[in-house]
Amino acid sequence: MNPAFMKLDLDKQKNIMEAAMREFAENGYEKASTNRIVKEAGIGKGTLFYYFKNKEDLYHYVLNACLDNVFDELLAKVDTTETDFIERLKQIAQVKAAYHLEYPYDLSLLGSAFLQDDAPIPEDARQKYEKMIRLQETIIYDNIDHSVFRSDLDPEKAFRLIQWTLYGYQEELTQRLKQQDLSSIDLTPYWEEFYGYIDELKKVFYHV
Repeated sequence: MNPAFMKLDLDKQKNIMEAAMREFAENGYEKASTNRIVKEAGIGKGTLFYYFKNKEDLYHYVLNACLDNVFDELLAKVDTTETDFIERLKQIAQVKAAYHLEYPYDLSLLGSAFLQDDAPIPEDARQKYEKMIRLQETIIYDNIDHSVFRSDLDPEKAFRLIQWTLYGYQEELTQRLKQQDLSSIDLTPYWEEFYGYIDELKKVFYHV
């Protein structure tokens, strides 16, 4: 935790964090510019480096903040008492969509950070990320009722096929909605379309 930064007005903290998250998410660590960060945040460069020693210090802070957000605002909000696998994935999609509206750059930043060899990942962030991956697996697969699947199917393979189908749909939808202001668009037709695919998946994989 950065004590000086935490004493800053909450709106100013948010502006700096969002500017940094966006810059690191879109450009990666090496190409990220603190000049662009301070310009978007509406602060001077000296102010930024009063709170953070250098770009790497800021990057470490942002990474850990993103990971904490994922644990507290995404993973913790999934109801694992839902035993229907497809319904569980539907719920995860809903939670993830709400999370993305609140934290639009977090998941992109984490993806770029842990897939780049040149990104300076601190050990505490790496451990959090590994814990996050393990928890994701638990949230997706634990406490699932296998009895609803057709008896001629391998449940594990069915799990993967359903995941790939829904993740592929989500990726396609992301591309369709790219560059649009999601805070003002009516997402109802898209959710209805999504639920339609959910119903079709149940017809294919579940016994009647």
